[in-house]
Amino acid sequence: MERRFDSARLAPTGFVVEHAKICMDCVFLDVRSAAVSATCPCCGTNSRRVQSRYLRQAADLPIAGHHVVLKVTVRRFWCEAVLCRRRIFAERFGDDVLAPLSRRTGRLETIVHHLGLALGGRPAAAFADRLMMPVSNDTPLRVVRRRSEQPRDELSIIGIDDFAFRRGQRYGTIVCDLERRKPVTLLPDREQATSQAWLTGHHNRRAGSGWRLWRSDRQGAPSR
Repeated sequence: MERRFDSARLAPTGFVVEHAKICMDCVFLDVRSAAVSATCPCCGTNSRRVQSRYLRQAADLPIAGHHVVLKVTVRRFWCEAVLCRRRIFAERFGDDVLAPLSRRTGRLETIVHHLGLALGGRPAAAFADRLMMPVSNDTPLRVVRRRSEQPRDELSIIGIDDFAFRRGQRYGTIVCDLERRKPVTLLPDREQATSQAWLTGHHNRRAGSGWRLWRSDRQGAPSR
């Protein structure tokens, strides 16, 4: 008995294909989530009240020698929890399907990761281009680093600097992890006592035996 082809198989799990269009060597798929509700990332409350919609694009696995671009309709929902600090949130699809801000689906990211492990940077990018999955020369290495990086709680080298919540009126302090190049926390002012209190409260819990501290002065030269 002949089975009918299911268009949902063209897209990752959880998506519904609404329209498909082939243009030259690229296939465009208009998809949306199959779920009728979404969960607030702050409080975990399910909501069905749609506030608005917007489009985002993501590359997916090739089909019959064609590049595939997903045009995903993302819904924004009202959070129905009265005490939740986030009134509006965008639906999530899961990191294994389509991570937030990602330009590639989870299954395509896995292929790029394996190519990076096997071939490195430039050879992996050249082979991916032959497979109709074009990426830059640095992308396979970035994916490998991101997936192999182990989460750490310890801070060994931090940087502290002031920044403006509102220029000329309100200033605060930003603390950054210089090894991972990521911000750690924002302090409400730029007073020395506030920074010292934060350092005292986090020294034993997060830094272990100690850390190296850098703070940039107003002339631009970092001081240790």
